[in-house]
Amino acid sequence: MGDPKDERRFPKRPAQRGLTAMGALFAVFAALPSGCSDQPREVSPLEKGHAGHAAGAAVKPAGEHAGHQAGVKTGERKILYWQDPMHPQYRSDEPGVAPDCGAQLVPAYADEVASGEMAEGTVRLSARKQQISGVRTDAVEKRRLQRVVRTVGRLEIDETQVRHIHTKIAGWVEKTSVNYTGQLVETGQPLVSIYSPELVSTQEEYLLALKGVKDLGESKVVEIASGARSLLASTRNRLLYWDITPEQIRALEERGEPKKALTLHSPIRGFVTVREVYEGKYVGPEMELYTVADFSRIWVYADVYEYEMPFVRLGQEAAIRLSYFPGETFRGRVSYVYPYLDEKTRTNKVRLEFPNPDYRLKPGMYADVELEIDLGERLAAPEEAILDSGTEQLVFVALGDGHFEPRRVALGAKGEGWVEVRSGVQAGDRVVTSANFLIDSESRLKSATGAMEGRQH
Repeated sequence: MGDPKDERRFPKRPAQRGLTAMGALFAVFAALPSGCSDQPREVSPLEKGHAGHAAGAAVKPAGEHAGHQAGVKTGERKILYWQDPMHPQYRSDEPGVAPDCGAQLVPAYADEVASGEMAEGTVRLSARKQQISGVRTDAVEKRRLQRVVRTVGRLEIDETQVRHIHTKIAGWVEKTSVNYTGQLVETGQPLVSIYSPELVSTQEEYLLALKGVKDLGESKVVEIASGARSLLASTRNRLLYWDITPEQIRALEERGEPKKALTLHSPIRGFVTVREVYEGKYVGPEMELYTVADFSRIWVYADVYEYEMPFVRLGQEAAIRLSYFPGETFRGRVSYVYPYLDEKTRTNKVRLEFPNPDYRLKPGMYADVELEIDLGERLAAPEEAILDSGTEQLVFVALGDGHFEPRRVALGAKGEGWVEVRSGVQAGDRVVTSANFLIDSESRLKSATGAMEGRQH
């Protein structure tokens, strides 16, 4: 038996105090972090109460959350409950720590819980975070789309305005009136004079035939009169076939004697691009004497990529700009689309025509080419709003109150800074045009976290 003095010095504690001490000890062990389990366990009311008291002793409540009951407004936002940030399935009516891993519970606000009912991947950004991230939006609207095909062109001579000068008789050059390439000649201007014995004899035959018609044309013998006229006509045609003009033949008749040299004239107004004739040189029909080209109309050859060819049409307007004339724009039209593709560059050659009355555009120049295509009025979104992964195209639609929802869209033609949207959004929807990659990252992270938690629980 014990000493009565000990009993007086150390009185027995009531049984209730013993139970309280055991409960406190159990709460301390329950509050110790023991690693987050994969599966949240059910927590008894007794444990939850002791865990709350232990957490209150060990962890200072977070400002406005402490002491509030679920459903109580804090400032402007309403708290529905507190939950484990690691395992959102665990909920509590009071702040504290999670009994399975010791993580401090966080409040769940009414507006955030409501956002969970939105489409998958919807995220919410506070006004401050939107300002810091530089989030901007623009409206989807019906507008007239303009597409511009840009490429580089080479200026060349209009092939339909080139003339090659040949003589149709053999002879020797007596005189050249055009003595250098690049010289501008007018229509009908003399180019070269050629002495040809054959031409001289033909002129003499023509004068004899002309005299025969005068002498025998009124003969009563029909055969004689007809033969004289036939000889004159055949000789005249021979001169015409040699490019002797009717005016030259008339001058021969008035002169009454043959002319030694034949003069060739320019058939068009243009510039001499080739000169192969010199005085005293023997020439024949097979030899090119001059080449004259008219530069009053210029061709431009442009190479257009194959994916842009569906927008190119015959007759559509085209514009060129040259570094030689800064600030100036020359306008023309598409005159021909070649029916084949360059296999190496994967481009299609397109020919453009431009008027050049003052000869400022010169063959051999390079120019920046623009083909303007009117695509008509279509529902379109800003090009910056489109997130293209290669397999799908997304936009983020601003729903209000900081919520942004991802939407798959079907795209059409592209204009200048705008893209046709065939489905996924409507006119008036506001889509994110800046910082959409940040929103996309948060949306994908939220979707991945939700899928992972779904597999774990």
